[in-house]
Amino acid sequence: MNEILDAILASDTAPEDFAALRIPESYRAVTVRKDEAEMFAGLTTREKDPRKSLHVDEVPVPELGPGEALVAVMASSVNYNSVWTSIFEPLPTFGFLERYGKLSPLAKRHDLPYHIIGSDLAGVVLRTGPGVNAWQPGAEVVAHCLSVELESSDGHNDTMLDPEQRIWGFETNFGGLAEIALVKSNQLMPKPKHLSWEEAAAPGLVNSTAYRQLVSRNGAGMKQGDNVLIWGASGGLGSYATQFALAGGANPICVVSSPQKAEICRRMGAEAIIDRTAEDYKFWKDEGTQDPREWKRFGKKIRELTGGEDVDIVFEHPGRETFGASVYVTRKGGTIVTCASTSGYTHEYDNRYLWMQLKRIIGSHFANYREAWEANRLIAKGKIHPTLSKTYRLEDTGQAAYDVHRNLHQGKVGVLCLAPEEGMGVRDQAMRERHIDGINLFRDDSSERTDKHSRDDSSERTDKHSRDDSSERTTKHGRDI
Repeated sequence: MNEILDAILASDTAPEDFAALRIPESYRAVTVRKDEAEMFAGLTTREKDPRKSLHVDEVPVPELGPGEALVAVMASSVNYNSVWTSIFEPLPTFGFLERYGKLSPLAKRHDLPYHIIGSDLAGVVLRTGPGVNAWQPGAEVVAHCLSVELESSDGHNDTMLDPEQRIWGFETNFGGLAEIALVKSNQLMPKPKHLSWEEAAAPGLVNSTAYRQLVSRNGAGMKQGDNVLIWGASGGLGSYATQFALAGGANPICVVSSPQKAEICRRMGAEAIIDRTAEDYKFWKDEGTQDPREWKRFGKKIRELTGGEDVDIVFEHPGRETFGASVYVTRKGGTIVTCASTSGYTHEYDNRYLWMQLKRIIGSHFANYREAWEANRLIAKGKIHPTLSKTYRLEDTGQAAYDVHRNLHQGKVGVLCLAPEEGMGVRDQAMRERHIDGINLFRDDSSERTDKHSRDDSSERTDKHSRDDSSERTTKHGRDI
């Protein structure tokens, strides 16, 4: 891995040099283990601790197949599907791998007693399989997480409708929280040149998901002037929805859980903000009974912020906790667009407010190929910015997942995989300087908002990080995180 890292850090490595690099037999990866799938039996969701279930293991490099690429992963990030995987909810992901493994002899590679997780990456192509023409070794890339077979006509108009559609690193193996990842080549997209590795890795899944859910005709089809209620507006998914609403001329009504998260939304440019903790909304009287009076109080607060208007679109992802309120506050003929259900999958609402007021509920899941490209293009143009707040080492992915599980984070949290430190990989310094305030908006410590990470010290980094530290690596392999 040291030779690969040296080649990436050097400024003059040619594609043929990358193609000539020796691929190691093994690499470090964040895994869950099949024989531990019952380790949290009897515990509540909140009591389940990703720090106990996620490990850094030394794993063999998978066989490269047609239409695939091996990527050296410089950075990745934690999504909520990483949390689900780590706590084995709603069920262990090994069932996904077993079903995928039955599809073909090549897919059988994914059915292993360990699952390498992670649905984001930024890195460098090392090898491509037969039939790959658009990418070559040395290309700097990010990856979206849509894995499809495209053998059925069902997916040719919208790849999300392919019957063999899966989320890479969640429903497939060999994900991005690792030093090397295996992807289908059509997952690859150009890395935005003005971003560091960890910044470029952060948007992938959530940015594409928010784009389809809110902007695309397959989702809510947001237009100028729409009032858009965004739950968790400073979180991993909501922070991109807030940016899309502002960039598209809509009016976001941002729901957050603390003054600090409210301030993040203000810095993004939002004006209508509801701190649900300060307002003490309790949409449920008890485990089985919702409180319509709280829906009405919530709707009144929204109208105070919109000049008396109800919301056109609700950007729904908490699920059970909020769904009844979401249906109620949507205007007549409006749209509730939903994914994720991080507070519970069983949604309950009063159908009178849907049926008699002609509202629509739209299910939205990740994004098709075109939507993912469009979302990445907006990042590359500086129209939408990464919402990275904190970065962890690969060894600390368990803590990163724990923080997301407990909602202790803002925006997205990144993970350094091969990248030795933050701030590396910036190729367009001038563009970065134009957008630095937006890029640094979610950083935890305001002192970090100076652009210390974008300085051009690549020669120093090359000298510092190219030394042979294989003995140090060996001591880290396989330990729990």
